[in-house]
Amino acid sequence: MAKAPVLTPRAEDFPRWYQDLINKAELADNGPVRGTMVIRPYGYGLWERMQAEMDARIKETGTQNAYFPLLIPQSYLTREADHVEGFAPELAVVTHGGGKELEEVAVVRPTSETIINEYFSKWVQSYRDLPLLINQWANVVRWELRPRLFLRTSEFLWQEGHTAHATYEEARDFAAHIQRHVYGDFLENVLAVDFVSGRKTVKERFAGAINTLTLESMMGDGKALQMVTSHELGQNFAKVFDTRYLSKDGVQEHVWQTSWGSTTRMIGALVMMHGDDNGLRVPPRLAHVQVVVLAVKDDEAVLAKVRELGDQLKAAGLRVQVDDRSDTPFGRRAVDWELKGVPVRIEIGPRDLAGGTAMLARRIPGGKEPVAIDSLVQVLPGILEEDQALLLKQSRERRVSRTTDVSTIEEAVEATSAGGWARIPWAVLGTDGEARLAQHAMTVRCLLAEDGSVPDTDDAPGTVAVVARAY
Repeated sequence: MAKAPVLTPRAEDFPRWYQDLINKAELADNGPVRGTMVIRPYGYGLWERMQAEMDARIKETGTQNAYFPLLIPQSYLTREADHVEGFAPELAVVTHGGGKELEEVAVVRPTSETIINEYFSKWVQSYRDLPLLINQWANVVRWELRPRLFLRTSEFLWQEGHTAHATYEEARDFAAHIQRHVYGDFLENVLAVDFVSGRKTVKERFAGAINTLTLESMMGDGKALQMVTSHELGQNFAKVFDTRYLSKDGVQEHVWQTSWGSTTRMIGALVMMHGDDNGLRVPPRLAHVQVVVLAVKDDEAVLAKVRELGDQLKAAGLRVQVDDRSDTPFGRRAVDWELKGVPVRIEIGPRDLAGGTAMLARRIPGGKEPVAIDSLVQVLPGILEEDQALLLKQSRERRVSRTTDVSTIEEAVEATSAGGWARIPWAVLGTDGEARLAQHAMTVRCLLAEDGSVPDTDDAPGTVAVVARAY
């Protein structure tokens, strides 16, 4: 009899494959309350690496980290009409505390524009206080009716940036800088994720924003996933919270603002973008374990060499784990590391040791080959960079090959139904066509200029809409 696959094949059932992989690679479990999740150590290690890479890029912009309360007075949310309308169905509300009914109902943070503006209005007095650039790493709660681990959960982890500026132009340019040089750089150069960069339609815009910029990526099944967003808030929140500054001309002016965020959804994207039928494939620049050194047998000389090599690779700056467990068969351990997507496995047994070689298994392109043990410190950095580049190349080739230029709504529906994206002139589609697409469970992911750049307005001449089914 043929051996049953470890994971449901992607081509057979992509959603089941995704759930299998999350479970068997030990990334997360469902939490006790519907829609919540427990992030397991290996999955949280990926998030910590994402945090570190993103945090460094955020701080390079001059933004500082802070923290704001989890509980927000409900009255704060009602001050901005579009904002409260957009989030009302997702709110978790606290009515009692300490055994007593609260005088004012609180909501569990769904996002922090309102509470942060309450304090921006106290901290900003003069043009000298601007720009005010704040970020926080936190959890948020948005009650989810159709949960899926990492992609849509009632509680998730994220960073949210919030800034205040003296002029519209400064705020607009800062939101665009975050999109291109923080998020875009991170996705391309760390996650090895290809994307298109565009602006959301009015229907898809963040509640309370005057413009939303987005980076959209194609997953392994051809569906789209919104990776990150950066919003121009205009003066909407500044006016309702009276966040003003005294200009150089001695005039009281409302500030112009931005907000922007990225979440643990990126772990789900990592799975669906790079995973295959054998498990995860983690980009080397992201991996918290880049190399695992395995002892094939419980042999004293082998164990000593495995530990020595592990120390040498760590000293060379690689992120390494030594697997010298003797209570688990080698085959089982190799499959586990394959599932977890560690970029490189170095396998050493008695015969390898006698010949001065190790078996090098590359997770990303696949395949094994013997390599001299003494050469590993020199060759591994180059191998890891090759594999990083290969993942980005595969990601980009998938999107390009499965994106179709169309001229009618019917052709757009056909292209996306076949498991890809469609590009259609916005002048042809328009808001009426956007509503028709919704009847087929399809959305406009973003608007692009003819040359692929971000258009300055929704109705700029030559604007193209990217249409897809989405997570």
